[in-house]
Amino acid sequence: MKAVVFTLGCKVNEVESACIMSSLESMGFEVSDKLGYADAFVLNTCAVTREAEKKSRQLVARAKKYNPAARIFVCGCASEKDGKAFSEKGVEFVTGAKRKEEITAAVAAAFGAADCGLLYPKQTKTRAFVKIQDGCNNFCSYCIIPYLRGREKSRKIEDISGEIAQTDSPEIVLNGINISSYGYDGNTLIDLIFALKDVEKRIRLGSLECGVITDGLLSALKELYDFAPQFHLSLQSGSTRVLKAMNRHYTREEYLEKCKLIYAYFPQAAITTDIIAGFAGESEEDFCESLSIIPEAGFARVHAFAFSPREGTAAFRLKDVDPAVKSRRLHELLQAGEEASLRYISGFIGKTLEFIAEERCDGYTVGYTGNYIKIYAADCLQSGGKYPVALTEIYKDGALGKLV
Repeated sequence: MKAVVFTLGCKVNEVESACIMSSLESMGFEVSDKLGYADAFVLNTCAVTREAEKKSRQLVARAKKYNPAARIFVCGCASEKDGKAFSEKGVEFVTGAKRKEEITAAVAAAFGAADCGLLYPKQTKTRAFVKIQDGCNNFCSYCIIPYLRGREKSRKIEDISGEIAQTDSPEIVLNGINISSYGYDGNTLIDLIFALKDVEKRIRLGSLECGVITDGLLSALKELYDFAPQFHLSLQSGSTRVLKAMNRHYTREEYLEKCKLIYAYFPQAAITTDIIAGFAGESEEDFCESLSIIPEAGFARVHAFAFSPREGTAAFRLKDVDPAVKSRRLHELLQAGEEASLRYISGFIGKTLEFIAEERCDGYTVGYTGNYIKIYAADCLQSGGKYPVALTEIYKDGALGKLV
């Protein structure tokens, strides 16, 4: 029997899908994460934007094209928000983001297999993503996810350490919906980092909130065996006025101070971020502040996307920006982000960094440095190996690397 577990959305969704894949393998399925012929499809959906919801609904028809007789199971944020939109399409079983463990039981019942619940994630990439918490209590005015994922809940440090010990991946990414809020039985994210200081793997953090950046956290990160100095520090807007309307609890100036603090501890750090174009009520002056903060913060990469009003959020009631203006602003942010990436990578040309080889592509071994520069090495190197390379020139979305 063949099963496909196909995922839309964030890295947390990918981790949860990888857990489902492990469980299906234990039932005897041959499992893939790519769409193709299958007897069973598990579709893990996303609702972060209206476009993501639309793509999620379209997944059912896409799966049926590969096998009209396949049994289809749906989970994730889009089905949490509107399960009826999927059940009406003749799907066998629908659940949401909060009860993904129900999927394995439903598949087991449909195929007469034994259900062992959700297992540790199946490793499908060189990097292993380890989920340390779920949910979010922030309720940013534009975000639907807290309503779909629920309140914050964290895993025990012992459980996280146990999962890491069982993976042979050379890099671990700690992720969650809001890892900045990690807390279990009095322990904080700093305590978790200290608990992992002897793990002989590269450790990278998922998306962080501004407030978690402190001397305490940065000092703990310096104690790690091999910390990847990339900080994805969510911004969303460079305007303090807009940040307040977004219910983000920091100002432009406070955000820039956190960037300075990161550079004080990790001078080569890559600070990457998200910026929303055309948030409701955003003026041209507000937008210019978002543009100007990109070089001021020294971002290494910018993920920019257009504001998508989500029914049920506070921002849904606000007056939206004209679509043409929003599109123009998005284009300008993307352009500024590309220029920022070029500036950042150019600063490392002629220097030597370590990268972990991940795959072969177009004659190159491709992988990432700790500070998240994509390396294209002409040498044929073993996937999962860590190698020192001298960066020789800008190439595509990264740099050419010569083995040292």
